Amino acid sequence: STAAVAKVKWIFQVQKAGHAGTLDPLASGMLPIAFGEATKTVPYVVDGEKSYAFTIRWGQQTNTDDAEGDVIHESDSRPSAQSLEDMLGNFTGIIKQVPPQFSAVKIDGKRAYAQARAGEDVKLSAREVDITSLALQQIDDDDHASFIMTCGKGTYVRALARDLAVAMGCFGHVSALRRLE
Repeated sequence: STAAVAKVKWIFQVQKAGHAGTLDPLASGMLPIAFGEATKTVPYVVDGEKSYAFTIRWGQQTNTDDAEGDVIHESDSRPSAQSLEDMLGNFTGIIKQVPPQFSAVKIDGKRAYAQARAGEDVKLSAREVDITSLALQQIDDDDHASFIMTCGKGTYVRALARDLAVAMGCFGHVSALRRLE
């Protein structure tokens, strides 16, 4: 996200720019960027709801909770569409979520991802997040299912995928992620 802001500043020849809401390296989609005086509006955008389309790859948990990480757990179990539908209600509303170790959360002034990349054991605390809606879009194949989610500030799609997979009795990680709005 920081690289995208730097590129946009160079393209538009502006001195001051900022983004609202970091995107994971794997992610695509909307990254709101403000210029000049408009950077004062960034906190309002950050606090607003966001919508994502994402795909979970079942059967593998990675250390980053996405396709870029190393596989740390595997399972032959795969959830059915009906079992997923039945479980999604447990992941909507105000829930507790532990962010991924490879996240931008700060621990003692350092980003968690920097500590995790350095091989340090990263311990993050659960925090409350608000998931307004979560819907199964389709079962793509035996190993993949696609979802749409609307959520509030601080929600990690990767953590949701990890936790949903564990609740389903298998492992999983995000294999595709797009911020829609």
